[in-house]
Amino acid sequence: MLAVRLIVDQASNCLKKRDKYVILILKSNATDDQIDHVLERVEAMGLQHHLSRGTFRTIVGIIGDEEKLRQEPMRAIPGVAKVIPVLPAYKLASRDAHPEASVVDVSGVKIGGGHLGMIAGPCSVEEPERMFRIAEAVCKSGANLFRGGAFKPRTSPYAFQGMGEEGLRLLREVGDKFQIPIVTEVTDPRLVDLVSEYADMLQVGARNMQNFALLTEVGKSTRPVLLKRGMSATINDLLMCAEYILSQGNSNVVLCERGIKSFDTSTRNLFDVAAVPAVQSLSHLPIIVDPSHATGRPDLIPPCALAGLAAGADGVHIEVHDCPEVAKSDGPQALLPEQYDELASQMKSLASLLGKTISPLPETLV
Repeated sequence: MLAVRLIVDQASNCLKKRDKYVILILKSNATDDQIDHVLERVEAMGLQHHLSRGTFRTIVGIIGDEEKLRQEPMRAIPGVAKVIPVLPAYKLASRDAHPEASVVDVSGVKIGGGHLGMIAGPCSVEEPERMFRIAEAVCKSGANLFRGGAFKPRTSPYAFQGMGEEGLRLLREVGDKFQIPIVTEVTDPRLVDLVSEYADMLQVGARNMQNFALLTEVGKSTRPVLLKRGMSATINDLLMCAEYILSQGNSNVVLCERGIKSFDTSTRNLFDVAAVPAVQSLSHLPIIVDPSHATGRPDLIPPCALAGLAAGADGVHIEVHDCPEVAKSDGPQALLPEQYDELASQMKSLASLLGKTISPLPETLV
């Protein structure tokens, strides 16, 4: 391990923007001829190497342009046992690239760096009167972003698919009336421009987390992006998808832990609260939690929301409906406005205890 650390320290001062650093661990029975051949191959690729011979292992550190390192099959060189990248593949999303926590501004509402995003609203955009009632209630409770799905990717093709552009127009009316930024899901690369005309923030849902064409398009947008973790995605998968967006020039990305698949059927998904500090140790991007989709149970949403904030989350995403039994989608997991009001009060108290702030709306209704 000391040899590896020395190699990393030697290389750290040599790294350039497009440089990548990997370590080759050679086989314990690697011959001198094989070691010399490894070094010759590295030099032939135009890369730099640092050799360290240990009692049991020989290690070669390699520095060079990432394109060359990616194209060459290092593991195929005789005598090589393992190839270990030192820096993560998600360079733009990593703490190495940006040590300080990023703050994403959504039309005046800040998320990250001690600022909490309080996202609330129904699963789907529904009739105008209901949308205005719910928006007024959550704004009074302290929500600073309003959500609702105009386009709904559903498991069944026969389920409600959303109101489309009509829903977008209604969301914009709600946002303008209550001076609250709007976040809504975009499901298709061809819809990014359309949704961007109405929404303040674009959501990429769990089912589309690895829709790379969509990630590329929202990366070209000027709108902040809320990227939800896929149901079977690892943390590395999530950060690599964020990298797609960042690589296109859009640095305003907020991650969302919304639960992953599990063998346990007592909740809709498994609420991976440990993902919050785990992501924050690896990435500078803000991360919020969505206990509504994670648990699917209104009785579990409040404790899980508070647990997420206590774990360091930069905000909470909660579904709220004034009559869940008639909701177009996901009614069973929605909180009533009065339930959200009580939870919002608790989240404010916890935020104060943690030394964090909730961005106020441009105009308060209280």
